[in-house]
Amino acid sequence: MKSAASFTAAQLLADVNPLADHYRQFRVRDRILLSGHSHQAWPDCGLEAQARAWYDAARWVDDKWQLAFEEADRIRAGYRQLLGDPTGLYSLAPSTHDLLIKLLSALPLTKRPRLVTTDGEFHSLRRQLDRLSEEGIEVVKVPALPAATVGERLGAAVDDRTAAVFTSTVFFVSAQIAGDLTPATQACRRHGAILVLDVYHQLNVVPFSLEQRDLLDAYVVSAGYKYCQLGEGNAFLRFPPDCSLRPVATGWFAEFGQLTAAREGERVSYNSADDRFGGATYDPTSHYRGAEVFRFFDRHGLEPELLREVSQTQIGWICEDFDALDLDPTVIDRDRGVAREEIGGFVAFESPIAGQLCRGLKQRGVWSDFRASILRLGPAPYLGRTQIRDAIGVLGVTVQELAKPVRA
Repeated sequence: MKSAASFTAAQLLADVNPLADHYRQFRVRDRILLSGHSHQAWPDCGLEAQARAWYDAARWVDDKWQLAFEEADRIRAGYRQLLGDPTGLYSLAPSTHDLLIKLLSALPLTKRPRLVTTDGEFHSLRRQLDRLSEEGIEVVKVPALPAATVGERLGAAVDDRTAAVFTSTVFFVSAQIAGDLTPATQACRRHGAILVLDVYHQLNVVPFSLEQRDLLDAYVVSAGYKYCQLGEGNAFLRFPPDCSLRPVATGWFAEFGQLTAAREGERVSYNSADDRFGGATYDPTSHYRGAEVFRFFDRHGLEPELLREVSQTQIGWICEDFDALDLDPTVIDRDRGVAREEIGGFVAFESPIAGQLCRGLKQRGVWSDFRASILRLGPAPYLGRTQIRDAIGVLGVTVQELAKPVRA
């Protein structure tokens, strides 16, 4: 049952969006933030939570940690809910790279020196795997596109020498959603490899359930910087409860529950609960902020299914308004061969002047981003219909202005 404070899709899709009233610090009414796929605005309650972290530290000094750990548990609970995950354990860290390093260090790469991934992975993983390749680890990259069949290509690349398969569930450049991953899942089980999913561009914008998709034995990395609106410092690694991996890169939090126990022998022990991939002392401010944002979403009924409905409608507006401009396709265009329901939370536009367009849009009050020749426009649940219409109008003006020297 929805609370009295819940928003409906009709309200969030109005010309003027009432949800924006909760984001005054980010000034979401004064500027058009179409950077929602990269960095969504934080609700104002996050600032109050950050202040509470400071006041708790001032009042309780070292005794603040019990309060901080309660906020961390709220972060874990929020992620479990978003992932439809009744069984997983969650190690937290400031960044996904931090957790990927720990996970990679736990893999049996001397016995299984082969890693399988796609050519469409985010920079933290792509760069790290490229560097491992320079050190002699075999890194096999299959094409990310077409995304509908990426599971088949990943599965075909797995053998008995494979330690892990890494793939996004929504690819960060194209926004395309990975199709059925069953072939990759089955190949990993058959050959004894682990499957690692990056759900950064899926979490809280495209509903996802590990249980429903038979992925409870998968490892999952992501964070709350994008569609969750948690801000920095809220990354996680989800792992199955029967995980016995022993990361070489390990912090003292990984034995937090055993610090007072007598140590027997020289073998390093690991917490059997959430902190197996734990680090060390951290700034808990991000967890205060993130936990409060999760509470904000709960209070206002901002569930993944509703957010997906809003996002898909907003993406439809972007595409329709863009098509109506009838711009020169050699200057900017989009892939009309991919259905709207097959993409995540943003629209990718191909343009040889993507960087110039991004800068030109920002000068006119529209925030976006780009990757090489791809201009990315990502809506967010606090944007109104009028703002999106205005933004695409600004895009048209910017294209016309910048296209003159391109045509010349």
